[in-house]
Amino acid sequence: MSNVLELSNIWKRIGKKMIIKNVAFTVEKGQIVGLLGPNGAGKTTLIRVIVALMQLDQGNIMINGVSLSKEYKDAIAQVGAIIENPEFYNYMTGYDNLMQYVRMARKKITKAELDEVIKAVHLENNIDQKVKTYSLGMRQRLGVAQALLHKPALLVLDEPMNGLDPKGMREFRDMMLTLRDQGISVLVSSHQLSDIEQIADHLVIIQKGEVTHRVSMAEIQKGTDNVVELVTTDNTAAEKLLTASGFTNLRIDGEKLFVTTATDTRVELAALLVNHGIGLLQLNQKVNSLEEVFLEWTEEGGL
Repeated sequence: MSNVLELSNIWKRIGKKMIIKNVAFTVEKGQIVGLLGPNGAGKTTLIRVIVALMQLDQGNIMINGVSLSKEYKDAIAQVGAIIENPEFYNYMTGYDNLMQYVRMARKKITKAELDEVIKAVHLENNIDQKVKTYSLGMRQRLGVAQALLHKPALLVLDEPMNGLDPKGMREFRDMMLTLRDQGISVLVSSHQLSDIEQIADHLVIIQKGEVTHRVSMAEIQKGTDNVVELVTTDNTAAEKLLTASGFTNLRIDGEKLFVTTATDTRVELAALLVNHGIGLLQLNQKVNSLEEVFLEWTEEGGL
């Protein structure tokens, strides 16, 4: 797949402090990449450098094969972004706000293209309402619509889910997945690890200005131990039975019995317990969450 965004040897100093140190990674076409890191890691600074709100000190940023530093207008024309909270004219409708942007755009945007973007962000039922009546989630979707009007190859989002309620978060996740399926690449920085876990194809973890991990979500899930969480009518008897049957990595924690194995043994465990008269109340495959992996990987142990 072709790289829509390619960062090479990126350095950025603010005052006497080096904030970004030798950062390099890529975002492929139709890929969602989550940019994660503890507070103060340099995520927002890096995003501001990528969208040219700050000038890098060293390195190169390529957007669809175009150098941001050498061919700024051509490169940045392929980027849509929301940095912090999008701002609108509250007394105007969502549609009129977008029309203001259409009139300022360098390229002609037709009504059909405008309607297509409105539909893509699921605002067709609210676009004629004044923005002052919009929920935070609707304002975020309107911001994404504005960022998509000129058909960018890359969408860059900094903490887009801050303050959203559960319904707003779900709608935002669904929208990101729809855009990915349409071939748009997304680089998103967020503290909402559970939401990133549900949409990201790859992760870039940055700490103290340096990239410490570049990994796919598939790799994280593949590296998860096979841990089965059981609740039975008699955990003590179940532990004795499973130990006698060759299961050696067992532990009881409260009302739950945990069994760790090299392979998926859920069917075997269930059959063994039921056949020996031990009632099985609950059986779950326990997988490491992104939060657990993140806390393990980051030196600070938190966000």
